[in-house]
Amino acid sequence: MSLLMTIIMMTTLLSAVLAIISFWLPQMSPDHEKLSPYECGFDPMGSARLPFSLRFFLIAILFLLFDLEIALLLPLPWGDQLPTPLLTFTWATAVLFLLTLGLVYEWTQGGLEWAE
Repeated sequence: MSLLMTIIMMTTLLSAVLAIISFWLPQMSPDHEKLSPYECGFDPMGSARLPFSLRFFLIAILFLLFDLEIALLLPLPWGDQLPTPLLTFTWATAVLFLLTLGLVYEWTQGGLEWAE
């Protein structure tokens, strides 16, 4: 029982020490740039009615799509441990094929060209 109390006290003490160090350690020198809100590359003091380029939106959606693809395909190497590994690999190949077709379509339509 005393081992458990020792562990709890040590973790509490270590957490408190780390919290205090992280509060006092950083350099606190705020200037105009650090205090201004960050608005994704837009001037926060200008007009809020500026037109938004859909190219940024398209690139963000493509990034999310392929990031999600990697997250879904990450457990694939362990798919051979399942009862039906061929079915797992078939579905993974179908997902990759559909995403590749979408990327090729965007590429051929010129959706990935930044400058017109």
